[in-house]
Amino acid sequence: MTTKPGDNSCRPRDLEDGWLVSTPDAQGMAAKSLKGLADHFNRWSEANVHAVLMARNGKLVFEQYFTGRDEAWGKPLGKVTYDAGKHHDLRSITKSVVALAFGIARERGGLDDLDRPVFDFFPEHADLATGEKKEITLRHLLEMSTGLEWNEDVPYSDPANSEICMTHAQDRCRYVLEQPLVRSPGKAWIYNGGTTALIAEIMFRTTGLQVDALAREALFAPLGITESDWLTYDNGVPIAASGLRLKPRDLLKLGQLVLDRGKAGDRQIVPSDWIDAMTTPQINGMMQFFYGYQWWLGRSLINRQEVTWSAGVGWGGQRLFVVPSQNLVVVVHAGLYDKPDMQMMPGEVVLRRYALTATMA
Repeated sequence: MTTKPGDNSCRPRDLEDGWLVSTPDAQGMAAKSLKGLADHFNRWSEANVHAVLMARNGKLVFEQYFTGRDEAWGKPLGKVTYDAGKHHDLRSITKSVVALAFGIARERGGLDDLDRPVFDFFPEHADLATGEKKEITLRHLLEMSTGLEWNEDVPYSDPANSEICMTHAQDRCRYVLEQPLVRSPGKAWIYNGGTTALIAEIMFRTTGLQVDALAREALFAPLGITESDWLTYDNGVPIAASGLRLKPRDLLKLGQLVLDRGKAGDRQIVPSDWIDAMTTPQINGMMQFFYGYQWWLGRSLINRQEVTWSAGVGWGGQRLFVVPSQNLVVVVHAGLYDKPDMQMMPGEVVLRRYALTATMA
């Protein structure tokens, strides 16, 4: 559905895609608190929001799509009128999907020890395993605390951006591992998409499956996710840090899986103990946020009550919020790729002003 000014319709349609649909009121959300969301973002065109979806108690209760300019991993798409059938960039929410796939790969064997040195998996780069670098472990990759120098604070259009340098490197894994240490491993969080690339390669070396194939087989298929678009580098390797594109409803399914501790129906898709560890604070992240294993962890204050949540966060304003205390999952897609100072705002507005307010009214 594409909204028009004055159109406050939010009830999703039953598309027979695995989602049971309901209404906010039927699931204990105050519909009046959600009223006006569409008008809000139609008036606030600068936010360039493309989609807002909410699920409560395992049912899809809110779904709005918008029209706005977009791109696919940097390739301009022009103005797109979004609906339930169109894929959208996840950007770095891809990292959080990789973490889910890692939980499956870990159960298959070979990755049970998170304190195993990373260089055990890369014997061809043993010459780089000097000094404290030898102490970098799987855990450090998952929580982005390797201590390696890395800079993604500059725009991705800037050739000094470390992820862009990795993208163009002849050997991407070596590029990440050859970066100098700026602090001891495990001491501090540094945002580093190279850690996700290493995680995906380690999964490939232990399972024999690239991360996109593993996700399709063991994560997407059991959830009824039949279409996915995982962009690859020029050598065919999936872009683990940011290359996944999904339909918004399918991203919401992944959030629901996390909310349900890895279980869908009677099937345990991702081990519950991994979901717990993945969404438990492991290290202090950026600003007021904690960081788990490739997942962000935060909190909001609503009606003087503190609400904690886990989130997948992607460039351009992509957000997947999982709020266990409210049995709530929220997806927000936007196209703020050239407005880094605004990227947090649409997701925060949707989560705090509308979704949480509606559940806690």
